[in-house]
Amino acid sequence: MNNKNRGNESNENKCAVNRRDLLKGAAVAGLGIATGAYGAPKNLGKPSKSPKRDLIRQENAKPGTRDWLLTKTRTVPGKINNILLNGRSQVIEGYCSANSVRAGEKLQIMVSANPESAFKLEIFRTGYYNGDGARLMRTFESLEGKIQPDPPVGENYVRECNWEPSVEIEIPKDWLSGVYLGKLTAEKTGIQSYVIFIVRDDRPCDLLFQCSDLTWSAYNRWPADYSIYTRHGGRSSTSVPSGTVSFDRPYGLFTHPVNKLKKSGGSGEYLPWEFPMSFWLEQHGYDVSYISNIDTHTDPDGLLRTKGFISVGHDEYWTLDMYNNVMKARDEGVSLSFFGGNSVLCVVPMLPSSNGTPNRATRREGFFLPVSGKIPEAVKRKMVNQEGFEPNMGPDGARLMGARLDTSGKGGGGGRGSGDWTCALPDHWLFAGTGMKKGDSVKGLVGWEWHGAPAMDLPGLNVVAEGTPFINGKEMGRYTSTLYDGPKGNVVFNAATIWWANGLSSPPGHVNPSRHGVTQQGPDKRVQKITHNLFQRIIS
Repeated sequence: MNNKNRGNESNENKCAVNRRDLLKGAAVAGLGIATGAYGAPKNLGKPSKSPKRDLIRQENAKPGTRDWLLTKTRTVPGKINNILLNGRSQVIEGYCSANSVRAGEKLQIMVSANPESAFKLEIFRTGYYNGDGARLMRTFESLEGKIQPDPPVGENYVRECNWEPSVEIEIPKDWLSGVYLGKLTAEKTGIQSYVIFIVRDDRPCDLLFQCSDLTWSAYNRWPADYSIYTRHGGRSSTSVPSGTVSFDRPYGLFTHPVNKLKKSGGSGEYLPWEFPMSFWLEQHGYDVSYISNIDTHTDPDGLLRTKGFISVGHDEYWTLDMYNNVMKARDEGVSLSFFGGNSVLCVVPMLPSSNGTPNRATRREGFFLPVSGKIPEAVKRKMVNQEGFEPNMGPDGARLMGARLDTSGKGGGGGRGSGDWTCALPDHWLFAGTGMKKGDSVKGLVGWEWHGAPAMDLPGLNVVAEGTPFINGKEMGRYTSTLYDGPKGNVVFNAATIWWANGLSSPPGHVNPSRHGVTQQGPDKRVQKITHNLFQRIIS
C-alpha cells in the first residue's frame, strides 16, 4: 500500500486520521416546509435533556459545502443489454473494506485508476448542513493511483476484487454516525466517482435509519453485467438461485431507466432513494443514527436502542435473520416505518469472501411470500432455475410490514407501476393538519414499485391510503398504504411506494424520478406533515 499519507485536515473539521411469472407462481404456492427553499432546521425532533440526543442539531450547525457533488464523470460507453447503459466509471473507481464502521475502527479504501494517475480523496458526511447536503471531513491529496485488475469470474459467477488498499483510515472519535461519501478525483483527467460507507454507533436514539446496501449490491452490474439480475447459461434472471454478488467491487452507476441521477456512480442507490429522507430528517433536527443491512443482520440487540426503525426506498433484499430481528424489535416495542415499495421480498444468505471475511457476498435463494406446505412442482419450475434446488422461502413479508408486493395484481404487474397516493382515512391521526379529505391525492407519489395485499388480520390495521398504479395507462392492481398497532403501544407504518422520500425533500443534485409514464413531483407539504405526525407519535 502506498497512500503517501498526505491527508490534509479540512478547515471544516480538523481530526485524526421476467419477474412476473415467478411471482405469480409463488402466490399460487401459498406541515413541514418544502425543501426546495432551504432554511435553518426547524428542530421538530424535540430537544432532549441528554446532550447525545442533540448531536444531529449540533452537527448540522457546522458549515457545509456542495463540493461533494460530482462535476466531471465518464462511464464506459455502450449498453450491457438492450436497455441498460454500462455505468462503470473505469477512469477512477473504488470500494471500501466494510459497509459500516464504528469510530476507532479502521477502514481501507481500494481504488483503481485507468489510465494510471494520482488522485484526490475527499470524505464527506451527508446531511442537511443549511441545504448544502454534506460536510467535508478530511482530504487526502495525491494518492497513488494505479490500474487494478478486473477479477476473473469465480464460483457461481461472482466477480470479487482483491485490490490493494490505496489508503487506510482510522475513523475519528468525533465522526458522527451517518452516510459518508468518498469523492475520488483523478488528477490526470479530472474524472470523478464515489465510494460509500456508513459510520455507525451504539447510542440510544429516537430513529434508526437502515441503508439498503444489500439491494444496492444486488443491482450492481460491475464490471459489466454481473448483478443478481444477470442471466447465466439461459437461466431466468429472476428465479432462484441467482448468481453470487460481492461487496468487494465498486458500485457502477445504477442504470435502471427510473434513475436520472447520472452523476451518482459509486454511491449504490443511496442518493436517489434514501438521501432525501436523511436530508429531511437532519434538516428538522431528528435524533437519528445510521446502520447498514448487515448491522440489522448481525446485531439484533442494537435495534432495541431506538424508538423507531426506518427502512427507506428500494429495500428489497433481506436475510431471514434480518426479518426475525426486526420482528423481535417490533415485539419489544420498537415502532417500524417502511417508506418503500417492493421491500422485504427476496431471501438471501450472507456469505463470506474468498479470504473468509464474513458478510461480504450474497445471492437470491427465495422469497418472503406466502406458501402453504410443500411448493408444487409446477410452481417450483417457474421459481427455480437449477434442478434439485429447494427455494429458501421466508415468512410472508406482510406479517411484518402490514402489506407487501402483491403478486395478484392486474396484468401480472408484480408490484410494478406508478400513480397518485390517495387518502382513504382522513380522520386518522396520521393526516392531522394536512387538510386532506377522502379521495385527495398526492400526484405521482406512487412508484416505481408498490405494496398491496394488506394483512387485514393484524391488530388495529388500517388502510390509510389506496389506489390504482399504472404502467403507461394500464391498471396494475391495487396499492395499499397501511398502519397497524404493535404490542406495546408502538406502530408499524407502510408507505407502499419507493418514492415517498422524494416527497420530503429535493437535496442538491437531486432529480425527480420518472417511470411508467408518471413523474414524481418533488417535495409536498402533505407528505412532510404525515411523516412529522408519524415520527412525533413514535418518539413522544
